[in-house]
Amino acid sequence: MTQAFDPAGKPSDKWGWFVALGVLMIMGGGIAFGNVLAATVASVYTVGIVMLAGGLLHLAHASRVRGWERLAYWSLSGACYTAAGIFAVLNPLLASAILTLLMAVALMIAGAFRIWSAYNLRPLKGWGWIALGGVVTALAGLVIAARWPVDSLWILGLFLAIDLVMQGLALIAFGVLAKG
Repeated sequence: MTQAFDPAGKPSDKWGWFVALGVLMIMGGGIAFGNVLAATVASVYTVGIVMLAGGLLHLAHASRVRGWERLAYWSLSGACYTAAGIFAVLNPLLASAILTLLMAVALMIAGAFRIWSAYNLRPLKGWGWIALGGVVTALAGLVIAARWPVDSLWILGLFLAIDLVMQGLALIAFGVLAKG
């Protein structure tokens, strides 16, 4: 008799669910690798729809607050989110260019912080690995920025595909090891 999925159960009892989810995520990653442009557009649409919904909820909340300052904050916040969501849904290719540039800048900043953190950890063994990780992250940001906006049509889809495959592999490994 098959047992129903119990989220409160032990991971070792549910190892098959982790493996199955991992396989599905790898399949999704394979589909995204097959058409990174479509994966980019799909990810931008998803972000746009979520921002649009969030903006509309902010605007609805603004109608319920008291006081000019609070009303202005929630209304402006909701309007910005709503406008960004509409923009992303109406023009996903331009939105992908903007998101790609933001990702490049974020990677460069994250890489710089990792290098700085590694510098502060110098007396400890292994600090060089953190520095190397920071250099790779910063270089990834620089490479993306150097090829911007040309690569904006496929870079987000590529990152989505890589993330889906990596998460799938991690879930499969966890499920197999949890089976113990």
